[in-house]
Amino acid sequence: MNRRELLSRLPAGIGIAALSHLFGAETKKGIPGLDGLPHFAPKAKRVILLHQSGGPSQLDLFDYKPQLRKFQGVDLPASIRMGQRITGMTSGQATFPVAASNFNFQQRGANGTWVSDLIPHTAKIIDELAVIKSMHTEAINHDPAITFFQSGSQQPGRPSMGAWVSYGLGSENENLPAFVVMVSQAHAINTDQPLFSRLWGSGFLPSNYQGVKFRAAADPVLFLSDPEGISKQNRRSMLDSIGKLNTLKFQTQGDPEIETRISQYEMAYRMQTSVPELVDLSKEPESVFEMYGPESRKPGSYARNCLLARRLAERGVRFIQLYHRGWDQHNDLPRDLALQCRGTDQPTAALVSDLKQRGLLDDTLVVWGGEFGRTVYCQGRLTDVNYGRDHHPRNFTMWMAGGGIKPGTVLGETDDFSYNVTADPVHVHDLQATIMKCLGVDHKKLTFKFQGRHFRLTDVHGEIVDKILA
Repeated sequence: MNRRELLSRLPAGIGIAALSHLFGAETKKGIPGLDGLPHFAPKAKRVILLHQSGGPSQLDLFDYKPQLRKFQGVDLPASIRMGQRITGMTSGQATFPVAASNFNFQQRGANGTWVSDLIPHTAKIIDELAVIKSMHTEAINHDPAITFFQSGSQQPGRPSMGAWVSYGLGSENENLPAFVVMVSQAHAINTDQPLFSRLWGSGFLPSNYQGVKFRAAADPVLFLSDPEGISKQNRRSMLDSIGKLNTLKFQTQGDPEIETRISQYEMAYRMQTSVPELVDLSKEPESVFEMYGPESRKPGSYARNCLLARRLAERGVRFIQLYHRGWDQHNDLPRDLALQCRGTDQPTAALVSDLKQRGLLDDTLVVWGGEFGRTVYCQGRLTDVNYGRDHHPRNFTMWMAGGGIKPGTVLGETDDFSYNVTADPVHVHDLQATIMKCLGVDHKKLTFKFQGRHFRLTDVHGEIVDKILA
């Protein structure tokens, strides 16, 4: 008998505290996932997804194209574009002038991987990374593209990747959510793209699998503190009474969302102790703050969130997702991209290094990237010192590191204009399937029946990217 069957047969008078006692040793180990998972031995126990929202420019960070300087200001050849669609923001331009990167690149690491001078800290850890230069996606605008990356569908309503993982694998810590989300604001000056909570939602999965967003406020989670005048004993008594009523309702209606509500109330109660301890950085040594950079003491910053991601990984949280806004450089790219990198490069590299020195990188999968790339041609007016780039789904760059990944790898090639993939294409569904593989999950077998169909994260697509696996 599994937990759900047991709950459905319990007498109405039993309280949640008694349930916790009944489950005993099982809850101390964490929150269990589905029976039979993982499907095979995992290389990674958890994922840290560093989503750079807006679409970082591959041309200015990883996809080095020095020959573009010969074509500076020249209209992009029709043989390269091949009539492919472009956004409404540049479709009205009379020409599409090629804009070479203003930034220098150097070969770094044992394999001589080309890396922009914009990200010197990432360059130092390049031998830990598997850089994928041949990513491609189907969506050309932000909302469908980021929705597609997070849920496997351009249409809202599907479960997010983190929800799928927490549904299938559960958590190693019963006192923290299996799926935690943190959002930091742009270092760039231009306006950010919005982010919606459905990006970390559970879709048609039970709602307790949705991501829990941590805030920069005094209470990292809304309503974490008890109201004035409410003691812990009162709170416990109230939850037990509500638990009895919910159990009665579940027996008569059998609605799984009632069971979800019971578990959420209990998680909230346990988080009142676990979350304040998690976000209290007073015991972190000065060397750690120096490693993550000057903003690591600032609540809500990307650097602080990277440090918290390491602490969440230490505590067995299954899926940790950081969103950093501000990578949408339609204009003023040299200025704003430099600002973005200045605020994110050091803490990103520090997170990988910190995990490694603590022995956590071996079973933690770190993924970095955005929802698409940027065009080789300039959006708006091109000058010797300034340019912008439009959205580009045909190819972009991401990297992975840690559990299950072959370090020091560079996969994929693009044409001379970084416009089309020419070797080893990797679709978003392929990346999702590979993430699941590292976690010991067969992406074709982790499904949920909804409206008469068995859905999965990768829909009916997705191939494992074996070339980057250890």
